[in-house]
Amino acid sequence: MAAPSAAPQRIVIENAAIATVDAQDTEYASGYLVVADNRIESLGAGKAPENLENVVRRIDATGHLITPGLVNTHHHFYQWITRGLATDHNLFNWLVALYPTWARIDEQMVRVAAQGSLAMMARGGVTTAMDHHYVFPQGSGDLSGAIIGAASEMGVRFTLARGSMDRSEKDGGLPPDFAVETTEGALAATEETVKKFHDASFDSMTQVAVAPCSPFSISTELLREGAALGRRLGVRMHTHGSETVEEEKFCHELFGMGPTDYFESTGFLGEDVWMAHCVHMNDSDIAAFARTKTGVAHCPSSNARLAAGIARVPDMLKAGVPVGLGVDGTASNESGELHTELRNALLINRLGAHREAALNARQALRLGTYGGAQVLGRADNIGSLEAGKLADFVLWKIDGLGHSSIADPVTAIVFGAAAPVTASFVNGKQIVENNRLLTVDEDAIARDARTEAQRLARIAAQG
Repeated sequence: MAAPSAAPQRIVIENAAIATVDAQDTEYASGYLVVADNRIESLGAGKAPENLENVVRRIDATGHLITPGLVNTHHHFYQWITRGLATDHNLFNWLVALYPTWARIDEQMVRVAAQGSLAMMARGGVTTAMDHHYVFPQGSGDLSGAIIGAASEMGVRFTLARGSMDRSEKDGGLPPDFAVETTEGALAATEETVKKFHDASFDSMTQVAVAPCSPFSISTELLREGAALGRRLGVRMHTHGSETVEEEKFCHELFGMGPTDYFESTGFLGEDVWMAHCVHMNDSDIAAFARTKTGVAHCPSSNARLAAGIARVPDMLKAGVPVGLGVDGTASNESGELHTELRNALLINRLGAHREAALNARQALRLGTYGGAQVLGRADNIGSLEAGKLADFVLWKIDGLGHSSIADPVTAIVFGAAAPVTASFVNGKQIVENNRLLTVDEDAIARDARTEAQRLARIAAQG
C-alpha cells in the first residue's frame, strides 16, 4: 500500500489587483491568489476561501498588482561582460566590432555573465528566462553547463537555446575561424546537451532548444539538419531571422530567396520554431508565419539600439502569429531588463504605420507573459494566472510615488516607470523581495562581472 502523499503547503495572497492574462483577460480590482506547493490552486475576487488547511504564509498585498511572471524569449547572456561597446553601430558593423572579443570567452566568463544577465531580469519580474548561446570557442570549457547552473542557482525557469555556428571568416561568415564548430560537431554537441539537460515534464525548470545562430554564420546543412534534429528529439528550434535589410539582401544573393522562404525551404518554420527579431517582414512572410504557427521574439530596445527598424507586431498579432518579448543580448540592450520592454514595445510600435492603435497596455502585458509562454511552447503551464498552472507570478508595487496617481493598475506598470517588484515567485518559491534577489548575492555578482569584463578586455586587446 502506497504511503499517503503529504498535504500541500499553501500561501495565501489577498487584497491585490490581479491581471490574470487568461483567454478572457480576466481582472480583479481586489482579489486573492492561493498557491498549493508549486501550483496555483485558486484565485478570484474578494477574500480567499476560509478554512484552508496548511497555510504557511499569508500576504496582505494591498497596493499591489499581481501578474503572471514575465517570460523572456530571446537573450545572449555572455554579452553581459561586453556592454557599452560599439554604441553607434548598425548590426553588421556591431558584429564585426565585437566578434573578435566574443571569440575569447571561457567558462568562467560565461558563468559570471549568465549570473549578471539572470539577476538583472529576475529582480525585474522575469520568472522564465532563455539564453541563445552560440559562441563555443575551442577549449573554452563547459559553457552550456555553466549557463544552466547559473539559472538553477538563481531559481528561475529556464530554456537554453543551444546555438551553433559553422560559417567562419574563411567561409564568408563573420566569426573568427577558431570560434565556430564543424557542422557535425555542432549537431553532436547540441544533441548531447538536449539529452543531458532537457526536461519535458509539466513542472520542468530546464528545457533545451536547437538553435543555429543566423543565416550570416551557419551553413544551409546546419540549419536543415538542426531542424531535423530538433524534431527527432522532440524539442523546439530557434534562430535569428529577418533582422535587417542587409540580411534580406544576403539571403537573396546567396540563396536566391528572402529569409522566410529560405527558412521554410530548410524545414525551419513550424509551431515548434520561434524566430528572433523578424523586423523586415512583408505580407507574404507574415502569412507564412501565421500558417505555420512560427513564433516571434520581439526585441524592441535592441532593434532600436542597432537601428534595425520597427517590427510589424500589430500585423503579426492580427494574423495569428505567436509573439513574445525579448531582451536580446546586453551588448545591444545595456539595461538587460524585460519589464521595460513592455513600455518600449508599446511606444516603438506606435511610431509605425498603426500609430496610436498599434498596441495597448494589455496587449503589451500579454506579449511579456502569455505570448512568451506560447513562443517557448509552455502556454499550458505558465504565462497566465489560472488554477492548475505553475505558481510563477509577480507582485508589483503600484501605490508608491511612480504609480499611485494612475488609476488603472495595468496602465500603471506598462506606461509608467519600471514598477518596483515587492515579490516574485517561481514554482511556488519566492526569489525576489523588495527588488532584491533572495537566492544569490547581487553585489558579489556585480564585482565578479566587472572582474571578468576587464579580463576579457585584456585578452581581446592582446589578440
